[in-house]
Amino acid sequence: MKEMVRYGFILALICTIASGLLAGMNLLTKARINAQAQDEEEASLKEVLPQGERFEAVRAEEEVLYYKVYDKSGKFVAVAFKASGKGYSSVIESMVGMNKDGVINAIKILSQNETPGLGAKVVEPGFVLGFSNKNLSQLDNIQAITGATISSGAVIDSVKKRAEEIKGII
Repeated sequence: MKEMVRYGFILALICTIASGLLAGMNLLTKARINAQAQDEEEASLKEVLPQGERFEAVRAEEEVLYYKVYDKSGKFVAVAFKASGKGYSSVIESMVGMNKDGVINAIKILSQNETPGLGAKVVEPGFVLGFSNKNLSQLDNIQAITGATISSGAVIDSVKKRAEEIKGII
């Protein structure tokens, strides 16, 4: 019995030390991780709307609904927003750039964990470029990827749904 208590105490001590080290490491790296995520988001915004000079976040409480995009002269020209939809095996998140008249400028897939060689093809230029210069009614005509219809359909549907919401707001 004494031996069991001793082993239990040693195990609890090891768990406490490991938990403390993990919490400390999280505290040390949290600022860098957030800064890295912010840099990636800004790069994505520039990629989907290269004409944008200034991006102003429109928020609802803590959540960013969309970004207003202004050109060099300070004129409002477009919006950028995130769209996400459930693919075959994961949630697919994309950044979308849309002109103020409702024409999609470009999209970029931010995250996905779809099946390599099939659903992961949603990041390939052949699919992503299909969204360029399409208005909302033309999004239904984007060709799904053979063998990845669920994944490509999730991207198409999420972009269309979110674009309609944002178009209604602006």
